Amino acid sequence: MPADITALQEITKALVAPGKGILAADESLPTIEKRFKALGVESTEEERRAYRELLFTTPEIEKYISGIIMFDETLRLASLAQGKPAAKILEERGIIPGIKVDMGKVDFPGFPNEEFTQGLDGLGKRLEEYVGLGAQFAKWRVVIAISESSPTRPVLEANMTGLAIYAGFCQQAGLVPIVEPEVLMDGNHDIAKCAGVTKQMLEILFKKFFEYKIVPEASLLKVNMILPGKDSAQKASPEEVAKQTLETLKSAVSVAIPGIVFLSGGQSPLEATANLDAINKLASSVPWQLSFSYGRALQEPALVAWAGKVENVAFAQKKFLKRAKMNSVARDGKWEERMENERD
Repeated sequence: MPADITALQEITKALVAPGKGILAADESLPTIEKRFKALGVESTEEERRAYRELLFTTPEIEKYISGIIMFDETLRLASLAQGKPAAKILEERGIIPGIKVDMGKVDFPGFPNEEFTQGLDGLGKRLEEYVGLGAQFAKWRVVIAISESSPTRPVLEANMTGLAIYAGFCQQAGLVPIVEPEVLMDGNHDIAKCAGVTKQMLEILFKKFFEYKIVPEASLLKVNMILPGKDSAQKASPEEVAKQTLETLKSAVSVAIPGIVFLSGGQSPLEATANLDAINKLASSVPWQLSFSYGRALQEPALVAWAGKVENVAFAQKKFLKRAKMNSVARDGKWEERMENERD
């Protein structure tokens, strides 16, 4: 049991405050190197610092962004803008600093093409250090692939157990845990298969929450929308995505969780916004705030506009602010595609 459950609940509510969502800026070194390389930018510490600074110092971003999930390197940097560390810069703007704490995926022995998220060893001490560096919430990601032979029950059980144990360590350390079980878009499965696997996964997760005495009121769920596989011939409209997603959530997610923040999971920035909007348009009398925690769907236009050039920073920040604003409108169910072409 956390020392101050009330304080964690307040942070949780602030992360899903009306009109706001979370920026996932926690790309691992190999991931950000891949994205930089596509733009001809070398992934040095200085370039990564410059890019994170671009995002974190965008004017007015605090209107739409409640929290930012960082990578270990970013949280540890001695300074960003104005000679201050990232957590300090964010706090001064009313944005809550967060940290990714899992240690990535490994192949699951005996289960081909399935993976397990590692990082539980030494987690308690790492969390204490992150709290000292200014983090107020954390994130742990699990990936579940769909194929003819997967996912299997043992792998689902193991990964959901890991999420629950991580959540317990977070709450004990005074951090709000975001649990992120993601059913991947990879594959040719249809939308019904995604719904079935996601429901099974979430049912196991909240069973583990109960078994491991996790306080759901001081936690957030980050999860995939219900979508057909990217190699499927099936195309789902935002309305169908919304219908399937809400039905799945209502059937499997604890009503005690204050909020659900969707991941973009391979969707384009526009698709992620349109689907979020459709979900919120359809959602009525649900017990959760339905928000966003996007990475590429928020960052991609800004990253392309920046391309590693100092003279492009202001333009890139406008692109970032635009996507944040569009998703803020979408989480209220008030987005229209024509808004994308309106000048701010």
